[in-house]
Amino acid sequence: MMNEKKYKHLTQQDRLEIQECLNKGMSFKDIGKRIEKDQTTVSKEVKKHIKTFTNSYTTTDETCPKHLKAPFVCNGCNRRSSSSCHYPKRLYHAKEAQTEYRELLTEAREGIPLNKESFYETEAAISAAVRKGQHIYHIIQSNNFPTSKTSIYRHINKGYYSISNIDLPRAVKFKPRRAKQSEFVPKWAKEGRTYADFLQFLEQNDSPEYAEMDSLIGRPGGKIIVTLHVNAFDFMVGLLCDNKTAAATAAKINELKDRLTRCGFSFGDLFPILLTDNGGEFSCVNEIECDQNDLRKTKVFFCEPNAPYEKPHIEKNHTLFRDIVPTGTSFDDFSQQTVDLIFSHVNAVKRKQFNGKSPYDLFTFSYSSELASALGISFVDPKNVIQSPALLN
Repeated sequence: MMNEKKYKHLTQQDRLEIQECLNKGMSFKDIGKRIEKDQTTVSKEVKKHIKTFTNSYTTTDETCPKHLKAPFVCNGCNRRSSSSCHYPKRLYHAKEAQTEYRELLTEAREGIPLNKESFYETEAAISAAVRKGQHIYHIIQSNNFPTSKTSIYRHINKGYYSISNIDLPRAVKFKPRRAKQSEFVPKWAKEGRTYADFLQFLEQNDSPEYAEMDSLIGRPGGKIIVTLHVNAFDFMVGLLCDNKTAAATAAKINELKDRLTRCGFSFGDLFPILLTDNGGEFSCVNEIECDQNDLRKTKVFFCEPNAPYEKPHIEKNHTLFRDIVPTGTSFDDFSQQTVDLIFSHVNAVKRKQFNGKSPYDLFTFSYSSELASALGISFVDPKNVIQSPALLN
């Protein structure tokens, strides 16, 4: 079960990751995914704690044009220490940002004394202004009330004021936002499973063979295809999932495990190591790693964010799939039999690196045609291979 984060504020570790990502030139969106925060949170954090300074190369007080757009700082700029840059420097420092945050938090927790009489005076003024159609923020600024907009909304919802949400200009127009499932693997699930851990594991285990896992997207919000790629043979299979969720992916992989077991094979023996990306559909790590008896037979590792080159074999093989199913094609009308047919033809394509042999030839020679069949892959005569959308017709 996924651990819920009990705190909302950025931690010192979050700020250190922000600084490190800025130094690498990552965008606010990618940084937000990395620390599991919204990109606007990252943007506000950086802009709030920017430090400006000059050095011996600074010859102007003008603002660098790059500072007018995200990420607003010089952390990732390769000209930061160069004599060719004459603008004032702007940097984000995690430790200084953490210190400022702690000082602000201490001040905020001192609170503002508010007695019963002053509360009702404030309530009367706010309620009267709301009845005139004024917005909460305007009321606070116009009257210099020592309270936040959030507190006023909370007091209204709890019935402390003589007005209600129906009296607010816009509050009743908005529906509560739906909780959106994370599209990325949470940090807790990647503990001991990072790409650095993967490289260390290979080194300590004399570089064993490993497989790669990824997903192919059809129509946004529709069915997806989870792909498993045996690198040694460029042999790839696909699992059709009803949607891009961790539960759907885990269910399909468990179905495959059951099918292999019934045929006398083991998923863990074929896929002892799986390297995949950070897609949220792979969040149920334990479901993927463990067999039907809850014994861990597979080890899952995750690439770095936005680093598809770390699993090049499956990415390259996906191009053969796209020859048949162009990007943007919906999978909603596909069945698992359709997917098996596509990958049977993909695996039948002869490869130069295998001296004219196909992935199917090598896989069945090393294992068996029975195992290939259990994975949904059938033999296709080389002369009958169709590597175009015509296969689906």
